[in-house]
Amino acid sequence: MKKIEVNDCEEVLSSMKLIIENLEEIIDKLDREAIKGMLQKTIDGNQIFVIGAGRSRLVAKAFAMRLMQLGLSVYVVGETTTPAVLPQDIMIAISGSGETRTVADLGKLTKDIGSVLITITSKKDSTLGKISDIAVIIPSKTKNDPNEADYLERNMRGDYKNMPPLGTTFEITAFVFLDSVVSQLMMLTGASEAELKSRYTNIE
Repeated sequence: MKKIEVNDCEEVLSSMKLIIENLEEIIDKLDREAIKGMLQKTIDGNQIFVIGAGRSRLVAKAFAMRLMQLGLSVYVVGETTTPAVLPQDIMIAISGSGETRTVADLGKLTKDIGSVLITITSKKDSTLGKISDIAVIIPSKTKNDPNEADYLERNMRGDYKNMPPLGTTFEITAFVFLDSVVSQLMMLTGASEAELKSRYTNIE
């Protein structure tokens, strides 16, 4: 059993710094027009649906919670209480690779229905990226990137430049981005923190 040393704690903090640096780099690369379109469609849409798989699903659910607290009609795809998607609705898909089979298939179905598809992804030329009405591209590595196979080897060699594993950088950046979208939606809709708090669950 490995004994944890103080140096191990420093590596945790170093990883935090790398994640912050990654966020700062990505901010300047985000497409402002795509963000503008997402904000507009989200405000104009009838019902909002969010979808993701794995950790991206957790990001999607966190985003849905905030949209609900804003007073919007929002649903997480796959939940038993989720209603039918209609042409006037919005689907927001979160997939780092843009190729996650279940998410991509439901993205195609969304387009068949005639709803607006907004995708948060790292891959512009992915299946989801290509079929989306709006694609917000978050440039970062994902679990499907070829260089992920040598993650442990780089760790052993002391190369900590890209240490966060699998799709971590995408998921963290997507989470921060979507929380920032919520902040702007609060401004645009005139919602107050008191209103959001009034919609917090009271049966926890």
